[in-house]
Amino acid sequence: MRVTVYNCREFDEKELFLKYEEELGMELVLCPDAPDTENARLAQGSECINIITSKMPRSLLQVFAGLGVKYVTTRTIGYDHIDVAAARELGLTVANAPYGPCGVADYTVMLILMTIRRMKRIVERTNIQDYTLMGLQGRELKDLTVGVIGTGRIGRTVLKNLSGFGCELIAYDLYESGEVKDSGISYVSLDEMWRRADVISLHTPLTEDNFHMINEETIARMKDGVMIVNTARGGLIDTGALIGGIESGKIGGAGLDVVENEFGLYYYDHKSDILNNRELSILRGFPNVTVSHHMAFYTDDCVETVVRDSLLGCKCFSEGKENPWEVK
Repeated sequence: MRVTVYNCREFDEKELFLKYEEELGMELVLCPDAPDTENARLAQGSECINIITSKMPRSLLQVFAGLGVKYVTTRTIGYDHIDVAAARELGLTVANAPYGPCGVADYTVMLILMTIRRMKRIVERTNIQDYTLMGLQGRELKDLTVGVIGTGRIGRTVLKNLSGFGCELIAYDLYESGEVKDSGISYVSLDEMWRRADVISLHTPLTEDNFHMINEETIARMKDGVMIVNTARGGLIDTGALIGGIESGKIGGAGLDVVENEFGLYYYDHKSDILNNRELSILRGFPNVTVSHHMAFYTDDCVETVVRDSLLGCKCFSEGKENPWEVK
């Protein structure tokens, strides 16, 4: 079978793709660029295409469907960048490639600690040999209530990681986990989450229902000085409201691995470009906001997992076998 792989990174993914091409008996076409109407022709003769976080609207999916593509897999957990409804109408099967929860969970705890200890400012001062203390006084987790929104695999691992710090833990999810309850952690309503949490960490997929769940109105109900960490999806937070909360002092700090409107920005070299994302520039300028470029997932284990499993999903589809990676 033939699979066209887009967004293939030369420095870490290519060798793995070549390894699994041989092991799985596939023919791979490797393209370093994101899929578009011009390079779509590379998928001619391929039943499957393999992407990362590139936007896949109906118009582009239609091009691939017209070339005979029947299966679209993304080397990510989230698939909100793909118009799944349009794909189904066009007869395309969509799949993802979930990786282990530990990488993102570890990164989340790091961002929480960096945020409550003002690490961005500490590093900036150290770099210019400013060893003063004023403005750097941090807080200790044992004195804080940490709220985790979304208790899937990653959220549960974050709760487990934080359990050794002595902080009070609370959680929210539409579907409550027995594992979380058995560990003695209480589920609360979102109203109670906003009222009680000193730190709020987001671990839920982005849906129409929770788009901008953190907004001007919900921020107003939060504790003064609340700190927000997001390693899930940028659209969960209304960035304008977040900026307003930071400027007013209502929000005491933020650790953001994802932001709104990051498509076409992250994973590319823009150091000589004027970025068309004013809100990102504002966020990066705050001394109490750490921004990284959607890389909490990025570990050795994750890269190998998503390459392997995305191809295994293609193989299952081609052979008509049960496919655990198919988006239902």
